Amino acid sequence: MNFYWPRFVKVFYRREPISSFILIVAAVDMVMGGVDGKWSLFSLGLMVAMLGVGIRWWQSEKTKAIAVKQSPRRYLPPSGSTQRQPLPMLTKQHRR
Repeated sequence: MNFYWPRFVKVFYRREPISSFILIVAAVDMVMGGVDGKWSLFSLGLMVAMLGVGIRWWQSEKTKAIAVKQSPRRYLPPSGSTQRQPLPMLTKQHRR
């Protein structure tokens, strides 16, 4: 587990740095509140963690919507088209 943990954190943090930072702060608040018995700090950390998860979900939904809207441009006709025209001959034209 120790070998994979830093890699997981790096990938997680690089993908969405803002929501990852919010989740890390929330986790620290929850640990501090849970260890010291301060339930207000624990509940604040829990609410901030839910906010971070919500932001991450919203960002992922936004990128999915952008990906769906963009349709690919097609510059060439489909390969199964019946109108096949021969390609022009490529020859060097000498200028004099």
